[in-house]
Amino acid sequence: MNVRKVLKSLNFYTVKKGLSYLKQYGFREFRVRLSERMEEVEADYGQWCAQNAPSQAELEAQRRRKWENPVRISIVVPLYNTPEPFLREMIESVRKQTYPYWELCLTDGSQDASATSAVVGEYLDDERIHYRKLEKNLGLSGNTNEAIRMASGEYIAFFDHDDLLAEDALYEVAAEASRSGADIIYTDEDKIRGGTGERYQPNLKPDFNPDLLRANNYICHLLVVRRTLAKLAGGLDESFDGAQDHEFLFRCVERTEKIAHIPKVLYHWRVHAASTADNPLSKKYAYDAGKHAVLEHIRRCGEDAEVTDTKFPGFYRVRYVLPGEPLVSIVIPNKDEVQTLRDCLDSIRRKSTYHNYEILIIENNSVQPETFAYYKEIDGKDGIRVLYWKEGFNYSALNNFGFAHAKGDYIVCLNNDITVITPDWLELLLGQCMRRDVGIVGARLYFPDDTIQHAGVIVGIGGVAGALFVGMPRERSGYLRKAILQQDLSAVTAACMMVDRKAWEAAGGFDEQLAIAFNDVDFCLKVRQKGYLVVYEPNVEMYHYESKSRGYEDTPEKQLRFKSEIDFMKKRWQKFLSDGDPYYNPNFSLMTCDYSLKKK
Repeated sequence: MNVRKVLKSLNFYTVKKGLSYLKQYGFREFRVRLSERMEEVEADYGQWCAQNAPSQAELEAQRRRKWENPVRISIVVPLYNTPEPFLREMIESVRKQTYPYWELCLTDGSQDASATSAVVGEYLDDERIHYRKLEKNLGLSGNTNEAIRMASGEYIAFFDHDDLLAEDALYEVAAEASRSGADIIYTDEDKIRGGTGERYQPNLKPDFNPDLLRANNYICHLLVVRRTLAKLAGGLDESFDGAQDHEFLFRCVERTEKIAHIPKVLYHWRVHAASTADNPLSKKYAYDAGKHAVLEHIRRCGEDAEVTDTKFPGFYRVRYVLPGEPLVSIVIPNKDEVQTLRDCLDSIRRKSTYHNYEILIIENNSVQPETFAYYKEIDGKDGIRVLYWKEGFNYSALNNFGFAHAKGDYIVCLNNDITVITPDWLELLLGQCMRRDVGIVGARLYFPDDTIQHAGVIVGIGGVAGALFVGMPRERSGYLRKAILQQDLSAVTAACMMVDRKAWEAAGGFDEQLAIAFNDVDFCLKVRQKGYLVVYEPNVEMYHYESKSRGYEDTPEKQLRFKSEIDFMKKRWQKFLSDGDPYYNPNFSLMTCDYSLKKK
């Protein structure tokens, strides 16, 4: 811990905010948040920014570029009692853009606009800057809509009145628009301290992630929308003021699939005492509006759900209403380990609140007499069937065998060394899996010492794939709450994974060439290729006593097989690995599992 950096980050405002957080959430949650804050301070983001910033030569080359058919970008900014220094810095950050084909549309709802109009007046010799004093303050949404009406560009860029654009922000947006023709473009962002200009807390985002957007407005800034789409969506809705951008974004993504993400930090969100950027307790109405926006979006998508707050303001949990009670088949491969299997089955039967399920034990070459005595005890009772697979251990083949004999339309792959924590785990998995665009749903798993074993999988970590947040204490939420947020991922572990039978059939089941490792990752990627989502459901929690039955890769034969499966994955998914996991920002390291910045 770098105590000097921690102390340097403290000021009257942050101390006051900390005391407010302590009062609202209690000492335990305050301690967890403080430890996370100290880790944020420890990371030398400033050095990373310096290493990744475009050089002056690159910026000059951008300015000299000749555009054949340049898109015009209209930057809309609602002004309201904007402090003069912030106003000047905001305008200057636009004028310094390396891309020249823009216009700045300023609407002013200030009670006394004399100071604002005087400052803006100094810039009106630039014909790209337009200013309009509104007759009355229409609120954030209304003022923004008036700025949109002033716009004439093909694209609308939404910009807060006290924030800053990186010098190459519009250049990168224009380049992406020219390349892909996207209707929606968004970039990465960070925060900047109002007094010192220090940049911190980077928000390095995944590509479009619909379930993460329901959990939190992770897109936020910089958001650029094709003007025709903004008009079609109907502009901002003042009844959602405080979360108007989140709600507007939902209506936009409902109308297009052409959504592009630029993985560069091109927007700087200014932090000061009145902003929500660093004061999540200051505007509760905004988070209530956000919760309502999520719910309305889900209803427009033809789904039924309950949206509730998490313990972190602005982060939501969606619980989908089950349209029925279908049979769920739980497939559990097993070799000996009677007590481990007994504990697993007992936890299912004792804790589960959903009762329409069957359990298929896939017996695979057990040798201990007590194992078969236990099978005799449970087979045919309480919905349990014991099936016998007589060939050697092959995790893919065992699961395909179980799926073929399962009666349910929704099937859970479950390791025998899992014990249930969450009583309504089957309802939560089903709620996600029964959605028409979802094929697989995974859970959050813990080691017995209450540290995380699995919080989703990123393809590319460690060379092929790796679980997120391994070893992080259970009570922690991780980078930007990612450990506790519902989101779409490229893969989850089959140690506890629900699969829609239609998705399993479409993907052709598990690939039996992958007997031990990466078969679940490969299967998830095949399901994704068929157009299904793979969802991480962190509210389903389990203990995982990893590798009890199979053991570890601790013999030359096992290690050779493991290497061959690595080679198989690298060959089959070469392009995916080369392009990078779309749900993981390329600025993160592939050598760690905690969203650490990639080092040059």
